[in-house]
Amino acid sequence: MPAITTSDGVEIFYKDWGSGRPVVFSHGWPLNGDAWDNQLNLVANNGYRAIAHDRRGHGRSSQVWDGHDMDHYADDLAALIEELDLTDIVLVGHSTGGGEITRYMARHGTGRVAKAVLLGAVPPLMVRTEANPEGTPLAAFDDIRAGVTADRSQFYQDLSVPFFGANREGATVSQGLRDSFWLAGMQVGIKGALDCVKAFSETDFTEDLRGIQVPVLVAHGDDDQIVPIAASGAKSVKLLPNGRLQTYPGAPHGLCGAFEQTFNADLLDFLENG
Repeated sequence: MPAITTSDGVEIFYKDWGSGRPVVFSHGWPLNGDAWDNQLNLVANNGYRAIAHDRRGHGRSSQVWDGHDMDHYADDLAALIEELDLTDIVLVGHSTGGGEITRYMARHGTGRVAKAVLLGAVPPLMVRTEANPEGTPLAAFDDIRAGVTADRSQFYQDLSVPFFGANREGATVSQGLRDSFWLAGMQVGIKGALDCVKAFSETDFTEDLRGIQVPVLVAHGDDDQIVPIAASGAKSVKLLPNGRLQTYPGAPHGLCGAFEQTFNADLLDFLENG
C-alpha cells in the first residue's frame, strides 16, 4: 500500500488517483480516506489528481500512541504534500479534516495551496465557552468519549443516524451507508479515536482562519446535527479574508443523497472557477 513515513516514524497511507492539478482531501472523525471515494472518483474523472490519506490512528495508517492533535495532523499532511511535491493544490476538508487543513495552512503557509474547501468543518471552535456561547457543551464531547469507551461498536452504529440525518422525516439513508460509517469507525485505534475528540472539539482555529488569504469555499448543511452551522460555517466565513459561504438547506453533516450530488457539482465548479 502507498504510504509516507513522517519525521516521528508514523506511516500515513494515501490514495493517489488520476493526473492533473492536485486536489487533496482530508476526512472527518471517525472515518478514513475511503469516505471521499465518490469525490476522488469524480475529480479524477474530470482531469484532476485526487489524493486522500488516512489520518494517523485511523484506517490503514499507523495506530500510534501519541500525536493525536491538530498540530501533528497538519504536520502529517505537510509531510504527504512535500513527499509528493504537490503545488497549486486545492485542499478539501470535511469536519475534523476541515480543522486539519486550516491548521496546515496556518502552520505551513499557503505557498503550495491555491484554494480550499471547508465542508461541515469544525473551525473556528466547536466547544462552548464564554467567548463562544453558540458552541456545543463540553458534556456532549464527554458523552462521545464515554460511548466510545463503553461500546464503540454500538456507539458508531448509533452515531451514523444523526451523522447522515437518518432521523429526519422523509430521510432515505441506506443501511449500507450507515454500515460503512460503522466499519470505518471500527478501524480507528481507540486511543487515537478518544484523543481526536479533544482535538476536533477544543482546538481554536480563530487566528488560523484570519491568516488564510487564498479563496475558501465554506460549504455547510443548515441541518447539520454534528457540527451545527451557527457555531462553525457561519462564523468561519466572517473570519476568512476571502471566504464564501454555501449553505445547503435541510442537509446533514455527512454527504449523502441530494446533498452529495449538489455538493459534487459545487466542488467541480469551485475547482474550475472558484
